[in-house]
Amino acid sequence: MTLALIETGHCDVDLKPSPIEPSWIIEGNPEARSHLLSTSACGTAMTLIWSCTEGKFNWYYDLDETIMILEGSMVLESDGMTPKRYGVGDVVFFREGAHAKWHVEKFVKKVAFLRQTNPAGLGYAIRVINKLKRLGGRRSG
Repeated sequence: MTLALIETGHCDVDLKPSPIEPSWIIEGNPEARSHLLSTSACGTAMTLIWSCTEGKFNWYYDLDETIMILEGSMVLESDGMTPKRYGVGDVVFFREGAHAKWHVEKFVKKVAFLRQTNPAGLGYAIRVINKLKRLGGRRSG
């Protein structure tokens, strides 16, 4: 199976139930929904749309995740970080291993870019290979 080199999507898609781990819920009955927009060929990166109704819950990050708020707002709390409200247009990056307490005030919808982290040595090797590819491309072009 050959993957398309360019894929497109839209933020206005039907979202399917994506329940929050029940033991993470602190208050209320937050209902999360999501839709996977894309996955990298190697399976280590994904883009998805996610929404959630009012409630408070913990979230534990096992991947790097960058989010941009599309609708609504939420308050985030974490160790070493004072509670702060984030809304439409705000971008937040969570490193693998992070923990945050989410307080969705009414509703929030985000686009999330998820990426598996590589061991430090492998990450360095990938950067070197990519740099060599770019240098080689400049010489042949």
